[in-house]
Amino acid sequence: MAEVIWQAMMGTGLAASAGLRAFLPLLVLGTAARFDVVALGERFTWMSSDAALIVFGVAVVLEVLGDKIPVVDHTLDVVGTLARPVAGALAAASPLTSLEPVTATVVGVILGASVAGGVHAAKATTRLVSTGATAGLATPFLSAGEDAVSFTGAVLAIFLPVVAFVAALIILLFVFRSRRPRTVSA
Repeated sequence: MAEVIWQAMMGTGLAASAGLRAFLPLLVLGTAARFDVVALGERFTWMSSDAALIVFGVAVVLEVLGDKIPVVDHTLDVVGTLARPVAGALAAASPLTSLEPVTATVVGVILGASVAGGVHAAKATTRLVSTGATAGLATPFLSAGEDAVSFTGAVLAIFLPVVAFVAALIILLFVFRSRRPRTVSA
């Protein structure tokens, strides 16, 4: 049971990272699996193949570079509304080696897609406000910060899953608290 919890914390951290950059945590996870740092479920071993790592690598470069350009970043956010939860589901399901493959996939979809979608929603909202306030001048700086947080989160998820899990929870609490309607007292 402890192993499943550990793996779920890893998956949650990876999914949160996928909410910022869809392909970066998948590249980190696939590379870690390639070097036997982390095990992947039997249906997810393809993620450490040469082809997958090349696709993830190219996608990371395109996503990271494109996100620095104010107009392109909005297009990526629209595409990311679907891609990031899917990547989060994949990232959350793949390390669940203690579960049956179908169960791991269901848990990954529920947990990973929700976490990645929540982080993506917070990111997209922040970007809209930033673009309005700075006419897009802050976009490259915010994007570079998101790159660093996504990469660091993915690495932490693999090596220190508890830390990544707690960080993901804090981010999600912030997202849900900021979206709650505020009541005005008279």
